[in-house]
Amino acid sequence: MDFTWAVKYATEFLGTAILIILGNGAVANVELKGTKGHQSGWLVIAVGYGMGVMIPALMFGNVSGNHINPAFTLGLAVSGLFEWGQVPFYIIAQVLGAIFGQALVVATHRPYYLQTENPNNILGSFSTISSLDHGTKESRYAATVNGFINEFVGSFVLFFAALGLTKLHFGAELKAVAESTVQQQVQQATLAGQKIAESDVKNAIHNIFAQSTNGSSAVAHLALGFLVMALVTSLGGPSGPGLNPARDFGPRLLHAVLPKSILGQHKGDSKWWYAWVPVVAPIAAAIAAVALFKLLYL
Repeated sequence: MDFTWAVKYATEFLGTAILIILGNGAVANVELKGTKGHQSGWLVIAVGYGMGVMIPALMFGNVSGNHINPAFTLGLAVSGLFEWGQVPFYIIAQVLGAIFGQALVVATHRPYYLQTENPNNILGSFSTISSLDHGTKESRYAATVNGFINEFVGSFVLFFAALGLTKLHFGAELKAVAESTVQQQVQQATLAGQKIAESDVKNAIHNIFAQSTNGSSAVAHLALGFLVMALVTSLGGPSGPGLNPARDFGPRLLHAVLPKSILGQHKGDSKWWYAWVPVVAPIAAAIAAVALFKLLYL
């Protein structure tokens, strides 16, 4: 089924909002004082983000491609796998979706923001922060360097693996088998003196491919959620990780503009000095990952 670009933009908005609701919602549940999940552990956050990626992928993978990430959109565009003309609209939809999703997290957790006394716990439910930051110039430098490395490595693994899961999955292999089978049937029919219309051949290939790849595509999207869960558990300790400029920038912007009457007297600052790291590092990693994948496999 073909969808209009307007529907795809709306889908990117909704998919990113769901990511933030499930992901940052899990962070808020763990970090904010007074919730039933307070201090329940990092695995809760990993599950939240894993589901935050998996659910939209299963819902919207065949609609907009379920980018829900400006870095992935830019990486695909740079490598010629996505239309440049649609990039600004996708990114705007993703950032707005992240802000909307975060606003819903704040709305559902407002009483617990008011109880929380640690400003890092409050900001951490919005955006990434480095565990190395202690407010000094030296610690901020260390946090920036370590954060960039962490975000780049995690994002590279995410985007490279995402392409592998969605483009090299079992269904892709079955397509080749399906095409070979149809071609053999055509050759046999030709030898027997029968004629088969070209349109019938194309329809046969399409039907076999559709049947063989539907299940494989679903498995690929499930695996993508588990991949994010694994990345949060393995690389989440130093800085989050963000792996997604919209996931960090949109909520951080909302944190900056919301007053203390909503987030509490211990709101703290939004740490804009660090904000460029979870934006630039994932974009650089996405461009590198997509380029390498295209060089090797496409």
